[in-house]
Amino acid sequence: MNKFDAILFDFDGVLADSEPIHYEVWCEILAPYGFKMDWDHYVRHCVGISDKLMIELFCAAQTPPLDFEEIYGQYPRKKERFSERMLEVLPFHPATLEIVREIAIPMAVVSSSGRNEVEPPLIHAGIRDRFQTLVCGLEAGKLKPEPDPYLKGALELAVKNPLVVEDSDAGERSGIAAGFQVLRVASADEVAPRLRALLLENR
Repeated sequence: MNKFDAILFDFDGVLADSEPIHYEVWCEILAPYGFKMDWDHYVRHCVGISDKLMIELFCAAQTPPLDFEEIYGQYPRKKERFSERMLEVLPFHPATLEIVREIAIPMAVVSSSGRNEVEPPLIHAGIRDRFQTLVCGLEAGKLKPEPDPYLKGALELAVKNPLVVEDSDAGERSGIAAGFQVLRVASADEVAPRLRALLLENR
């Protein structure tokens, strides 16, 4: 069995149980425009894609279609409100915080979200220093499902056989395209027990 030389974590839905907060804030910001998307639909169609693409899909699905530029104009408000809520709620499972503090090999966060959404909650939770690097947003040039974000994470850690931990189809495809093994989780509360078990198998 392979022995991993690093762990590359996705952020939303993996390290942080933040998808419900994204959903809550989208509902708040887009309610005046008729945003009516239930949680299951949001999880199936919006998790793992860029916020811009999500807004495009939302606008196109309305009758008549909504003006993309008008709706996208609300995006700065969404980002600001999301950042506020992330610091209010601090959405990290205790078991996730524990295992992040225990892991001895290099770690990185590789997220399609912007650095200003990822880094402050890590600092607030006291675990930012556990990650040698962050790859956020378009810092790698392309977003998931392209391999670029995970390749950049591995390059910055100078590792060749990292484990990717992901919860979305796009993220899983990105990790596989980069040539890395992917631990796919269904939710953030699965991360600690499943990661601990896999690391024990690969000692």
